[in-house]
Amino acid sequence: MSLISNLKPGGKHGVPSNESRDPIGYLVAGLSRLAQSDLIDKVGLRKQTEQTVFTVTRTGFKTITNASRTFARAGKKGQPGSRPATAPSTGVFDLTPTEDEQMLVDVVSEFAEEVLRPAATEADHACVAPDELLKSSLEIGLPILGLPEELGGISEERSAMAGTLVAEALAKGDMGLAVATLAPGSVATAIGLWGTDAQQQTYLPAFTGEEVPAAALALNEPAVLFDVLDPTTTATKTAEGYVLNGTKSLVARGADAELFVVGAKLDGKPVLFLVESSTEGLTVEGDPAMGVRAASMTQLNLDDVKVGSDAVLGETDGSTYAECVRLSRLAWCALAVGTAQAVLDYVTPYVKEREAFGEPIAHRQSVAFMVANIAIELQGMRLLTYRAAARAAAGKDFSKEVALARKACADHGMRIGLDGVQLLGGHGYVKEHPVERWYRDLRAIGIMEGTVLV
Repeated sequence: MSLISNLKPGGKHGVPSNESRDPIGYLVAGLSRLAQSDLIDKVGLRKQTEQTVFTVTRTGFKTITNASRTFARAGKKGQPGSRPATAPSTGVFDLTPTEDEQMLVDVVSEFAEEVLRPAATEADHACVAPDELLKSSLEIGLPILGLPEELGGISEERSAMAGTLVAEALAKGDMGLAVATLAPGSVATAIGLWGTDAQQQTYLPAFTGEEVPAAALALNEPAVLFDVLDPTTTATKTAEGYVLNGTKSLVARGADAELFVVGAKLDGKPVLFLVESSTEGLTVEGDPAMGVRAASMTQLNLDDVKVGSDAVLGETDGSTYAECVRLSRLAWCALAVGTAQAVLDYVTPYVKEREAFGEPIAHRQSVAFMVANIAIELQGMRLLTYRAAARAAAGKDFSKEVALARKACADHGMRIGLDGVQLLGGHGYVKEHPVERWYRDLRAIGIMEGTVLV
């Protein structure tokens, strides 16, 4: 059975009961509500508010973290949590999405085209995603895509492949907004993959309810030649738990986040910790970057942050942390594929319509070959990414595959963005056309660590 073949019906998410056996009824119902609302108009009417946010973000702000809700402690401490089943392997090298996965991609693609794409320019300028857009992303099930049914999610098997396809589809609308919408679900997925029963019962009900908390995965650090597998943020063991000290950078929506997954070194090994935003010692600063600006990037400072002994997520030998890094890199590869596809789809008709010296510039071999190279490199990026995702979903070692995919996406993705700007000539340099934004976003692929995962 496919990853999304049994989507949760009805109840708190408002899906009609007669759609209970429809594989994508849950998502289609959410999209139908979006189509009937005035959301698409709203995302273009927030300029004044977004300009205010942009001003404080651009000039930098520093504040205590968002006071989080009270997460009611539940579950059994020390007992392993539920784990999604691995996807069955047929032994055939076939990366074609299943019928259900393709239907999911179609729904998310429509959402990206009709909601994300129109809001992208203002969101990039304001360094913030519109609230209505973020709420709408919850209606199509993004936060629970990586959770199994027994934990309130919509999948029966490991969701790495479905998550990759969704990330690609969203990034085709806009990478920054894709990261903003995927960030909470990344934390939920991490807890679903590695959390104990107590952690899952404490935090996951919030992600499957009506008011989904903003949440962030914080692995990146503002250090020269930063090695994600050797973080400088430290965790010191105490009688009551752990004390965390350090700084994390490029944390998506950190000012709004109620829960963080923070990477820190414990006894020489990188380890993941769950940290609620209300914990004393946490502060957030604006950290706007060259690209992915709509994700409201921030810097998270940890000054003697005390967490309990039950805050460790996964193993303390570094294995969980390493897997988190690999799944995060896989997500960024998927985002690169989606954005690169947007570039190709934009420049192809442009070079056919733009005329110079009495004929379309596509008739020039240098132009035609450049477009062809974009298509070739993009297909290579996609196949490598899908291959890594398929192995991850099957529970197989995918370290080599994701390393190859990341190298290809970092190098070729940046080149595709550059060629896209070049093909538009002077138009490629101005904000009237979106290619300059996609170029800035694609440069993040070889730099970003954490933030999202599949």
